[in-house]
Amino acid sequence: QFDFTEVPFHVEHRNIVENDPSERVSAEASVLSSRVHYYSRLTAASDRLLSPPDHVIPCPEELYVYSPLGMAFKVTGGDGGAKNPSIVTIFAIWNTMMGTSILSIPWGIKQAGFTLGIILLISMGLLTLYCCLRVLKSPKSIPYIDTSDWEFPDVCKYYFGKFGQWSSLVFSMVSLIGAMVVYWVLMSNFLFNTGKFIYNYAHNVSMSDTEFGTNGSERVICPDTAVFDRWWSKTNTIPFYLIILLLPLLNFRSASFFARFTFLGTISVVYLIILVTLKAIRLGFHLEFHWLESTQFYVPEFRLLFPQLTGVLTLAFFIHNCIITLMKSNKHQENNVRDLSVAYLLVGLTYLYVGVLIFAAFPSPPLSKDCIEPNFLDNFPSSDVLVFVARTCLLFQMTTVYPLLGYLVRVQMMSQVFGKHYPSFFHVFTLNIFIVGTGVCMAKYYPNIGSIIRYSGATCGLALVFVFPSLVHMISQKRRGELSWPSAIFHSLLIVLGVANVAGQFFM
Repeated sequence: QFDFTEVPFHVEHRNIVENDPSERVSAEASVLSSRVHYYSRLTAASDRLLSPPDHVIPCPEELYVYSPLGMAFKVTGGDGGAKNPSIVTIFAIWNTMMGTSILSIPWGIKQAGFTLGIILLISMGLLTLYCCLRVLKSPKSIPYIDTSDWEFPDVCKYYFGKFGQWSSLVFSMVSLIGAMVVYWVLMSNFLFNTGKFIYNYAHNVSMSDTEFGTNGSERVICPDTAVFDRWWSKTNTIPFYLIILLLPLLNFRSASFFARFTFLGTISVVYLIILVTLKAIRLGFHLEFHWLESTQFYVPEFRLLFPQLTGVLTLAFFIHNCIITLMKSNKHQENNVRDLSVAYLLVGLTYLYVGVLIFAAFPSPPLSKDCIEPNFLDNFPSSDVLVFVARTCLLFQMTTVYPLLGYLVRVQMMSQVFGKHYPSFFHVFTLNIFIVGTGVCMAKYYPNIGSIIRYSGATCGLALVFVFPSLVHMISQKRRGELSWPSAIFHSLLIVLGVANVAGQFFM
């Protein structure tokens, strides 16, 4: 696909390589060349005002690629960019947004209270959708400049200069590195439980994770098991074992091999939904509504810890840094708003389904709802076969996605700092050591994925979800003379909510 507003159409009177090597450029093509040359001399290629009109640009069957040697090769195949129908675009967005946050949604609902949790999930979905629409439309609000290949950091640079460019990069790094830290903690968790399941199965250990001994009165251990536990520890050894596997993968120049396994994310999420459904059927619902007071087994419907859920949801609904790229492949651009809204609806329903079912089915009594873990799979013993399959699938999926996240971090950071995606092995290795070291430290000393998700989600969401989209929209409206008081108040309120979301993570 060729953009003649960026690269002027130019024909030299030389031979064109087609079926007949001696064929020469026609007089009509020569005239077209002169016309496009004229328009390209009038103004810069980025200025749309005096860009060549449609009747000057050759039709697709007359397009040629010209080499510096004067030879030309005819372009075939029409539009070079593959376009997807709406249904493919919708599920691509759904698949991209479905990440590790889904494991923490039940915990977040417990922190906010069942009723308030549902209200916040719906409200955050609507707010983040609106801000995502603002990001999607932001390049088109810039007049007289070709923004067809712009991303949101380019828009931020246009409005806020170097500050906008670098701050958007920093907050994008927060989201990506935060996701990699969460992945490391979860992979350590899944590898530990997978190994424990295999060990117990091989040694016919059928005791639960909390009961030891023969008659329940004395706690005894098997010496071999003690040795196994010493070398197979969730926090002391497993995070370091992962270095041997993952650090070499991060240093690959290209991540195309790992991109082939992205379909595993869809399979894992579908399996989680099936798992949650089966568990809910077997356990039944355990709900009592206590609006402001907690009881022995139930939490109140409204809790002051609700900012912890909003922090998780900010990252759960976060796709703002890549939505422009995803929507470019949509076949019907006029349906972008509808398709993005449908994708957010599916994501919200998925989170709501998993969160509500796990919270409602959690057996209270005998256990308190406060026992729901930040990773709800931790509430099931390592001997559970269905959960073992889920952990194994997620472990393999995360092992393939982790290098992709590292590749995105490397490309964005290295290209901004050094102007190259791979400046040298030393630069890349140093960056990867920092990323891996951060993951190991968090997995060893603070393996709480709920808190990691909410802190990183609220921080990156402050800039890329609430502040920059709102400011860009208000500035563009003001320059067009269309900014009204209701719009200014509403978008200013969004900025205040973003700041309050971050502050709430530290005080609640």
